[in-house]
Amino acid sequence: MDSRLFDLRGRRALVTGSSRGLGRAMAEGLAEAGARVVLNGVNAARLAEAGEAMRATGHDVEVAAFDVCDEAAVCAAFERFDADGRAIDILVNNAGIQFRKPMVELGTEDWRRVIDTNLTSAFVVGREAAKRMIARGAGKIINIGSLTSDLARATVTPYTVAKGGIKMLTKGMAAEWGPMNIQANAIGPGYMLTDMNEALVSDPAFDAWVKGRTPARRWGRPEELVGAAVFLASAASDYVNGQIIYVDGGMSSVL
Repeated sequence: MDSRLFDLRGRRALVTGSSRGLGRAMAEGLAEAGARVVLNGVNAARLAEAGEAMRATGHDVEVAAFDVCDEAAVCAAFERFDADGRAIDILVNNAGIQFRKPMVELGTEDWRRVIDTNLTSAFVVGREAAKRMIARGAGKIINIGSLTSDLARATVTPYTVAKGGIKMLTKGMAAEWGPMNIQANAIGPGYMLTDMNEALVSDPAFDAWVKGRTPARRWGRPEELVGAAVFLASAASDYVNGQIIYVDGGMSSVL
């Protein structure tokens, strides 16, 4: 096998929501594969700290603090990339939030907040990245879905709807931008050990349910998304388009 298939040297990757958690793990993995990485988030101090930590380990890292839910801010960020000559070759749409509440108690404002953060932002950032990728004739887009891209669970309906939308947004991107040599795919993480899931990990009953329901009999670790991310960002996936790869310890495959 030619290891150059997975070599990301000379490419720049923007990872949204990457100051911590899954985004940070994937950013570090892409950097290990040779990419220049642009970290993104809304907390400028935390973003700067993450950038410094990654640079201290020898990675080529930049930071771009902007809110992916603010369309004007997204457009302005890409205009700055253009002005600085920084082409985004790889986009990882990772930014997301969770909100747990039964639907009969769910306010429309909270519904919209989850949909805007987890789905609409991926469309807006993806659109701006794709405009530039189309002009260059190449690009990789990786959207972060979830087990709930296919399966529902009570009290997280807005999240489920958004992640189901991510799956179909990915297919739409592949249909429209595939002819321009852009590959758009998604990763569907299972139950991962992240800050977002801290309350669930700490709940003995839920922890037991996850371990019993997952063939791997454990929670996933953020760094276990790196292999899929590097694959989908690299030349190894040049004929893979519109797919979602579940990294879930087998949960989505069993009853």
